[in-house]
Amino acid sequence: MAAYANIIIDISHEKLDRPFQYRVPEAMKKQLRPGMQVLVPFGNGNRATRGYVIEVTDEAEFDQERMKEITAIDMEGIPVEARLIALAAWIKENYGGTMNQALKTVLPVRQKTRQKEKKRVALAVSRKAGQEQLLQLQKKHNTARARLLEALLDTPEIPYEVVTGKLNITSAVIRAMEKMGLVMVEKEQVYRNPISFVTEEERNGKDRHFTLNREQQQIVNTITEDYKKAHYNTFLLYGVTGSGKTAVYIELIARAVAEGRQAIVLIPEIALTYQTLMRFYQRFGERVSVLHSKMSAGERYDQFLRAKNGQLDVMIGPRSALFTPFSNLGYIIIDEEHEASYKSETIPRYHARETAIERARQEGASVVLGSATPSLESYYKARQGEYQLLELTARIEEKPLPTCEIIDLREELKQGNRSILSERLQELMEDRLKKGQQTMLFLNRRGISGFVSCRECGHVLRCPHCDVSLSQHNNARMVCHYCGYQEPAVKICPSCGSKYLSAFKAGTQKIEQIVKERFPHARVLRMDLDTTRMKDGYERILSAFANREADILIGTQMIVKGHDFPDVTLVGILAADLSLHTSDYHGAERTFQLLTQAAGRAGRGREKGQVVIQTYSPGHYSIEQAAAQNYQDFYEQEIQYRSLLKYPPVWHMMVMLVASRDQMYAELCSDLLGKKIEQAREQGKLEGLVMVGPADAAVAKISDVYRKVLYFKHKDYRTLVHIKDVLEEFTGRHREFESVTIQFDFNPMNGF
Repeated sequence: MAAYANIIIDISHEKLDRPFQYRVPEAMKKQLRPGMQVLVPFGNGNRATRGYVIEVTDEAEFDQERMKEITAIDMEGIPVEARLIALAAWIKENYGGTMNQALKTVLPVRQKTRQKEKKRVALAVSRKAGQEQLLQLQKKHNTARARLLEALLDTPEIPYEVVTGKLNITSAVIRAMEKMGLVMVEKEQVYRNPISFVTEEERNGKDRHFTLNREQQQIVNTITEDYKKAHYNTFLLYGVTGSGKTAVYIELIARAVAEGRQAIVLIPEIALTYQTLMRFYQRFGERVSVLHSKMSAGERYDQFLRAKNGQLDVMIGPRSALFTPFSNLGYIIIDEEHEASYKSETIPRYHARETAIERARQEGASVVLGSATPSLESYYKARQGEYQLLELTARIEEKPLPTCEIIDLREELKQGNRSILSERLQELMEDRLKKGQQTMLFLNRRGISGFVSCRECGHVLRCPHCDVSLSQHNNARMVCHYCGYQEPAVKICPSCGSKYLSAFKAGTQKIEQIVKERFPHARVLRMDLDTTRMKDGYERILSAFANREADILIGTQMIVKGHDFPDVTLVGILAADLSLHTSDYHGAERTFQLLTQAAGRAGRGREKGQVVIQTYSPGHYSIEQAAAQNYQDFYEQEIQYRSLLKYPPVWHMMVMLVASRDQMYAELCSDLLGKKIEQAREQGKLEGLVMVGPADAAVAKISDVYRKVLYFKHKDYRTLVHIKDVLEEFTGRHREFESVTIQFDFNPMNGF
């Protein structure tokens, strides 16, 4: 059977969706695979050109007679781009989507951003020749040219902006003198600096070498001993909050860097970037950089270039930093590995944890997963022996874990307290203000409120384009958080005409108002998506709180993950139930993780910490075990539920989304795909498969697009990948599916 290869010629180009197809010679069929660098005839002159194989297929896309043949496989080393292309092929195979989508995920595509340059104007002739030319220019009254030449005779190199600014010389004059051979313009590429927010004092901070305690040192030795033996394993570092996981990461990376290798450190959100970056910066200096979503396209691309050119040793960032083009990767470290943000919510819906393990396997590197509340998936694999489990059981300097109190909000209501702040929490906040200590209040919401409903008839104000309720914000607007639709807040129920409209539940802005009214002398900061939209918004708020410019910090999830504020002795968790009662099997796990992480922010300094957990479900096991900081008992109980209900990690799950603007098409196509798999199951080809659906997605309509889902469960992940392949091939062959969108999500974190 004939074989064909789709090949990218120029991977630096903005458009990666223009591969060229070549015939694969018979002798290359067995060895050619995605990611390989090849030589191919290209252009009218058929000049030998390097390209990268992105796909090998048996389908010819145009006339075979006119198709050129691959000349050779280039065996002169494997460039980092080739490795990333091979990783893209793995992502496409395991998570679905097109090869083009996978390529755009892993390759640092250069966008249309102006390259930053530093330019200098330099004297291009000898001093004697310059003086002679100066006399000629003065005689001809070429004053501007004479002025520039005179300045260069005094200072042979002058910054371009000084020439055009202070000397008032136009670019036309400079170009004319270049043509005369009197001056030359030297250009030097300047990389955009993503850490411009770092102060001079911090830049000049001392190189921080940590003295590891016995547990930390033992873990570092275990990992490095395996590393030296070329046993590149995946390690799960389970350490209680404040146990010093970051110090372990830094020591591991320092040893790798000493051997000429590089490291990638993934963090879950850019809220962690500032503090994490400072610790690494003070150890590794200018050879550490950062990526995050608030950076410009130019800044991001520059950091990839610096990494590729060998100017960096460490890259810190969220999910996308995983694809940093390091040529000699030593470690991939994933901090707070349990975080849902490591799962992509766009096609391809890859998980950074599994993708990191695959990249490490391809490149001969080790992976370290760190968390105080490991994901059930990682802990399950560690218990099964797939990962190696390492533990930090105590806080640094043996500091005690905070004490936790559970407040039953039902009892607060019975006693007449209708405030979002329980009496006990108010009492403790008052005490901390008197002592000059800091408090953090955590709420897993933003905005003034959640949905708005009529107390008379129960009508809920909903988005006309999506199957979700509108949220009320303090600018008197109702907003849809899915499609961005807005309308003015209403005072009369559109269904029954009642005046009794009320917002359900409070958001961070409302909490801020309540706290300022209750504690008028307290300095209050709020940190959520609304207050951190501006560039460096996270850093400004975190820096202000760290510098004791505020007494109370109110925020959403971003304030409770990884931050270290030694003066925080009280953490109040205002609505522990919000993440518990969701239509998602992760609800109990996320609640336990959030509460444990939030509690871990208290008592990291000299004073012991205290935590108040306010809830309407005080007897729920996730809340009880979080208060007790008992991960083991929570895991044992939760894994039993997952096993009974055939959920990950005991079983694997794949969700398929079928979406269309035509409701009938969405229903017909999802039914057809369900019957396709049902037939295969009846024929005994998919033994052990559990299929649920088709059914409406959790949000059945977004932006006037109707959404149906099918769920597939099986103990073998490869069986689900096979089903994905079958359905992709089936929909590709039938024109009926041209008007629908098909997406796949494996072991979903949020679903559709």
